[in-house]
Amino acid sequence: MITGELKNKIDGLWDVFAAGGIVNPLDVIEQTTYLMFIKDLDELDNKRAKESAMLGLPFESIFAKEVSIGGRTIEGTQLKWSVFHDFPADKMYTLMQEWVFPFIKTLHDNKESAYSKYMDDAIFKLPTPLLLSKAVDALDEIYELMNEMQSSDVRGDVYEYLLSRTTTSGLIGQFRTPRHIIKMMVEMMEPTADEIICDPACGTSGFLVAAGEYLKENRKEEIFFDKLKKEHYMNHMFHGYDMDRTMLRIGAMNMMTHGIDNPYIEYRDSLSDQNADKDKYTLVLANPPFKGSLDAEIVSADLLKVCKTKKTELLFLALFLRMLKMGGRCACIVPDGVLFGSSTAHKAIRKEIVEHQRLQAVISMPSGVFKPYAGVSTAILIFTKTEHGGTDDVWFYDMTADGFSLDDKRAPIADNDIPDIISRFKNLEGEKDRARTEKSFMVPKQDIVDNDYDLSINKYKEVVYEKVEYPPTSEIMANIREIEMEIGKEMDELEKLLGI
Repeated sequence: MITGELKNKIDGLWDVFAAGGIVNPLDVIEQTTYLMFIKDLDELDNKRAKESAMLGLPFESIFAKEVSIGGRTIEGTQLKWSVFHDFPADKMYTLMQEWVFPFIKTLHDNKESAYSKYMDDAIFKLPTPLLLSKAVDALDEIYELMNEMQSSDVRGDVYEYLLSRTTTSGLIGQFRTPRHIIKMMVEMMEPTADEIICDPACGTSGFLVAAGEYLKENRKEEIFFDKLKKEHYMNHMFHGYDMDRTMLRIGAMNMMTHGIDNPYIEYRDSLSDQNADKDKYTLVLANPPFKGSLDAEIVSADLLKVCKTKKTELLFLALFLRMLKMGGRCACIVPDGVLFGSSTAHKAIRKEIVEHQRLQAVISMPSGVFKPYAGVSTAILIFTKTEHGGTDDVWFYDMTADGFSLDDKRAPIADNDIPDIISRFKNLEGEKDRARTEKSFMVPKQDIVDNDYDLSINKYKEVVYEKVEYPPTSEIMANIREIEMEIGKEMDELEKLLGI
């Protein structure tokens, strides 16, 4: 969550772009992302050089050689942010336009890489040297604050805050998933080194980045000291699809700046016939669109067999089941309506998950989690693909606080259920004896079946009402009479004072 001075600096950068004539929110985000990527390239290159030196491994900087563009050559070191950011505005602008930007567009020789695909049509749009100089200075200040915060999530938070400024947010079904919710879901799923992870509505790749960061922190030696596992991590583990090329471009760069060289980030309508993925992934992490236009004619026929509907949130659940390998797991965010909707399609998808797969958990989240973009109430579903059932007891948790106020300001607060959710989910055996009056409890499958597969927590949570003792009616009436008499006396005295 971006607050305080860092938020003010990013708002200031936004104002710099507006004053320079770039007012389209997606253009601001794109150009800012390019600049952040250029700065990150320099920092990442320096970091890898230090790591290689510590491990005694050979390393060659991407800036080490001369760079050739259009028959001309320049020293690669001239293209480093730490070098050119001190240049005069005119010289910096020429260097950026003629050298740095063409250089980053040709970084990957592999034209099939996610980066190459979405940089091919990238355009440097900053119109003047003054705007570039101001933007570079502003980003230097932002990075200085980011480094002071010492948070692994801060870069992702900056991306998400930039995206929150878009006027299109929410209009095309894209809700920005808060970073702490993404991190919670990843920690609950505990990805392993052999996963094949997919987000079929990836946006800026937030779930994929978080999964990568989790593996770096928790499986570092297993992955990075094993050649085959490292190659899998860099090139085959992460898959993301979206229908917005700007989001894909930002997502691909987001993954690269987090050290994942070649994620499979593709332009694809995941619900259409162009998505043939079946029995392919071991883990799906997603917050699919809850609304937005849907052309029913292009929806894949096998999804409609599971639930005949135009509602994207239901079709995505059917898609997750198709895409997962046997034994594959899913953690996804759904609107509350999915849990209790009474339509045939709603009941069909819930029955499919409960009866033919293994539903493990339903975590209800408060409606303020997605503010300020939307006030929709949501829940997290966690299930495993088995095709032969397996649902036994389902764990329900009633989240009431996520560490931030539930109004539009989303200011940090002390109340936070997230650590408790993660801890309890990792020890479900200890949840079996909890009463339904508590925040979390287990519900037997049969209870869910008897309730028409309703998954809303209120269907199963028991509320204890405290008995309130009221005095007898005669005593209440006597008190009212006394009050009336007192009012009458006061009115008489007021009339005397007024001479009435």
